[in-house]
Amino acid sequence: MSLTAILTPAEQEILREERRLLNDLRAALLRFGATDENLAPLERSIEQLDELFLLVVVGEFNAGKSAFVNALAGERLMDEGVTPTTARVTPVRWEDILIVDTPGTNAVIREHEQLTTEYVPRADLVLFVTSADRPFTETERAFLEQIRDWGKKVVIVINKADILPGERERAEVRAYVSDNARRLLGVAPEIFLVSARAAFRAKRGEPQLWQDSGFEPLEQYIRGTLDQASRMRLKLLNPLGVGAALVERYSKAARDRLLLLDEDFRLLEDVEQQLAAYRADMTKQFDGRMAAVDNVLLEMERRGHDYFDDTMRIGRVLDLLNRSRVQEGFERQVVADAPQQIEKRVNEIVDWLVDADYRQWQRVVRHLSDRRKEFRGRIVGGESDEAEARPFHEERRRLVEAVGTAAQRVVETYDRRHEATTLADGARNAVAAAAAAGAGAVGLGTIVTIAASTAAADVTGIILASVIAALGFFIIPAKRSQAKAQMRRKIADVRARLSEALHTQFTEEIARSAERLDEAVAPYSRFVRSEGEKLRDTIERLTGLDARIGEVRQRVDALAA
Repeated sequence: MSLTAILTPAEQEILREERRLLNDLRAALLRFGATDENLAPLERSIEQLDELFLLVVVGEFNAGKSAFVNALAGERLMDEGVTPTTARVTPVRWEDILIVDTPGTNAVIREHEQLTTEYVPRADLVLFVTSADRPFTETERAFLEQIRDWGKKVVIVINKADILPGERERAEVRAYVSDNARRLLGVAPEIFLVSARAAFRAKRGEPQLWQDSGFEPLEQYIRGTLDQASRMRLKLLNPLGVGAALVERYSKAARDRLLLLDEDFRLLEDVEQQLAAYRADMTKQFDGRMAAVDNVLLEMERRGHDYFDDTMRIGRVLDLLNRSRVQEGFERQVVADAPQQIEKRVNEIVDWLVDADYRQWQRVVRHLSDRRKEFRGRIVGGESDEAEARPFHEERRRLVEAVGTAAQRVVETYDRRHEATTLADGARNAVAAAAAAGAGAVGLGTIVTIAASTAAADVTGIILASVIAALGFFIIPAKRSQAKAQMRRKIADVRARLSEALHTQFTEEIARSAERLDEAVAPYSRFVRSEGEKLRDTIERLTGLDARIGEVRQRVDALAA
């Protein structure tokens, strides 16, 4: 019979909401990466919504579970023995309730115990059978913890009460089980002390054994306390218990992973802060080092102004008419050793840049090396399900290993001479382009000389043009001022073009160095940020689902009010 056939409209609406809620939970857990094995209890809980009330009998083998089911049914439906006999889950119909006898929780065959573990999430009520001669063993405690985590209602049955000699011993066993169960479950469960064997014999023709079997209070509890309304309430609450257990479990797993990622975020922040400090420090130092180059060019410009003022005088008119003499004087007095000084300063900047780049790679390698050491022996990070957690931790470890190895390889193969030559060539080509001079195989100093000589030729042409203007040059001050301004612009233009070309080239090199470091760390950084976003989203989703579970529980409780 389908469950929906016996539900009220209000119960049917709650059932539909539970389906939506549990399906949303499944989607959230799939996005998190939950395995099929760990999703199975949720799938079974969703299926359970269509089934009749399910009472699952669990406990250690030889506790008398099969004998208990036989006694309840009044028929020998299950094999009994001192060795594990129940090798599969066996449902029995009893008064509109399905009763399931499961293999022992400490079964020698692991598949038997797994059957029990997998079936519990579907239970609407768990009857936990323990034996009076060895009540509440360690394996029973461990299994009861699992049942508690699934949020199941548990009734404890202490079987084989007939082996206890008197009431005092029975009271002691009951108290022992009650105290331990309360501490473990957080609530005081219903406890029944019975003899399944006596109850079975009473039902099969020995009624005098019925009173002492202790079975009547248990059956009254099942028939009376678990009436239709109570069973329906448990039926609707149990899937919510499974959902709540999964929400709690995976919320913790997500928070644990996010906690580990916080360490990764700190590492990345350290690297990013290092790179930011590297850029800022390089820019600051570069400005100072480029000032030395600018000073050489500014000094050349100052000498040009002095040369111009000294040359363009009436007493030097004959010299001004000699083009080659003016140009040679300009190159000797103005250009002087500026090209050599510039080349020296630029080479110093190149060496400084190469050394700074190398040292920055070393710092990143040290950071990642320390991180790799932290990963050793810490693959799982303490999560409850090792197999499920391993892909996340393996990917973290792999990326740190890969990035660290790549950075180490850069350090080990760093060719300073090659890097310096590449930088120097870049500076030379930039200056050559700015000076409109063919770089060829010549050095930076030669290119600066060519640029300065071109300026010298231009200045000479301006001087001669001014002299050829004859009397106007010497008589009309405006003409001379105009000529002086033109020549100053020519010299200043050379300085500005050379300085800007070097600034641009080296600024790009500093940025390129930082970009190479960024690119090396990028795979690890992308993983950390992507996983962090996914985990935060998972936690947010699970928090919302937990609130919805609480709301539906209240609606179920309201039905019984």
